[in-house]
Amino acid sequence: AGIRTGFSDGRGIPEAGRSDPCSVRRGETMLKRVGHPVDEKGAAVAIKDATFPVPFAPGLEFNSPVHGNWNIVHTGMLMPEARQIYVCADNCMRGVVLTAAEMNAADRFSFVIVKEENLLNGNLEDITIEGVTDVLNKLEEKPKAVLLFTVCLHHFLGCDLERVYQELEERFPKITFIRCYMDPIMQKHGPTPDQKLRKAIYEPLPKRKADEKAVSFLGSDFVLEKNADLKRIVRAHQGIFRELPGCKSWEDYLALSEGKLFISSYPPSKYGAEALSERLKRPYLYLPGSFDYEEITAQLENFCQTMGYGKLEETISVEGEIDACEKALEKAHEVIGDTAVAIDYLYHPRPLGLAKLLLTHGFRVIRIYLDSISPEEKAEFEWLKEHAPDLQLIATIQVKMRVLPRTSDEKILAIGQKAAWFTGSPYFVNMVQGDGLYGFDGIRRTAELMAEAFTEEKDTEDLVVRKGWGCESCI
Repeated sequence: AGIRTGFSDGRGIPEAGRSDPCSVRRGETMLKRVGHPVDEKGAAVAIKDATFPVPFAPGLEFNSPVHGNWNIVHTGMLMPEARQIYVCADNCMRGVVLTAAEMNAADRFSFVIVKEENLLNGNLEDITIEGVTDVLNKLEEKPKAVLLFTVCLHHFLGCDLERVYQELEERFPKITFIRCYMDPIMQKHGPTPDQKLRKAIYEPLPKRKADEKAVSFLGSDFVLEKNADLKRIVRAHQGIFRELPGCKSWEDYLALSEGKLFISSYPPSKYGAEALSERLKRPYLYLPGSFDYEEITAQLENFCQTMGYGKLEETISVEGEIDACEKALEKAHEVIGDTAVAIDYLYHPRPLGLAKLLLTHGFRVIRIYLDSISPEEKAEFEWLKEHAPDLQLIATIQVKMRVLPRTSDEKILAIGQKAAWFTGSPYFVNMVQGDGLYGFDGIRRTAELMAEAFTEEKDTEDLVVRKGWGCESCI
């Protein structure tokens, strides 16, 4: 829209005064104005017609202003007594610098700017080494560890990263250098930057003797709720439950390696937790968050047997746990009634499982916002196709989502920030990545949060733009 062009008259002379600049030949339109109305085709699909695991065709993407999910800067800040140093061009640096500043952690963040002449002269290794050295020499108190983030440029130019780290480790032998990557070019090929970071932050853990009473929970950005099933079981056996978000010192961090058992629940953590388990020769369990009673029970039984706690029923009553969940869901339904419910994948890695739970307890779930479906939810996908065929799956990054209406004629209870923003609802559960919810307790807490959200209006436009939900914010 608004573009004016000229066309050659065959002699290389621009033809002036053409009234239809969007056509090569008169009457043959090549460009079309994009605007309302825009249909939902390609951005929304009934689950009965959806394909697994990718219901939407890849293409041009839209990035909504919902920033509650954590990025690599937030996750890196979980390491106590550590500093992050990024080496990249200033256009990329802007985002990570702002993230550190917005979470009031700029005092633990430094950067080295790479300029065009550095690339032309072929000395990216030297720039990286000398830049990081300059940063560290200027610090009065040296960090215990440095999360050194190299970027796409280092890959493009074939930078000798081994030389970089070897030189820095020789110059600063008391500092642990952690190999981190900010390379979004690898986002859809192999492990993502997020997965690689969740692996890297546990690589400095030393080989220590296992404490028979200790469990180490890996890869989550959030401390598990106090009453999460796993924590209650460990407490009942006078055990020790350690997790990175709860570490206050470098020694607290190192003690993570003393766990008799390593466990994780957040899907992106699996890659790194498995690598740590293999390196330290410790047993590992992947116990993903779930909304299915049978799956939760099987996970907890597996955990108890692996830890030597005996049968699960000797610690908690499964029947009692399920009964408490049923009562919490019933109580929430009394409040919410037949109000439409929309869920998004950002609230929890198992949005289809949550939809199934709610639908089987009388809630009217009408939409799920997601861009792909986890292989872990194949069974839930098939169940929903059969029992809720008209349930709408709606993309969040499909380009049409930029202009499709974000309002509704009816009240909608949104579960998650993206569901809230795309529906325009002020009634939403403000949480990301499952927070510290887990197991039976996680189901009960979700029901409570839904009831609270139904009665409390929130300023959606203000809340969802804040980076890193749960972090301290200067906004």
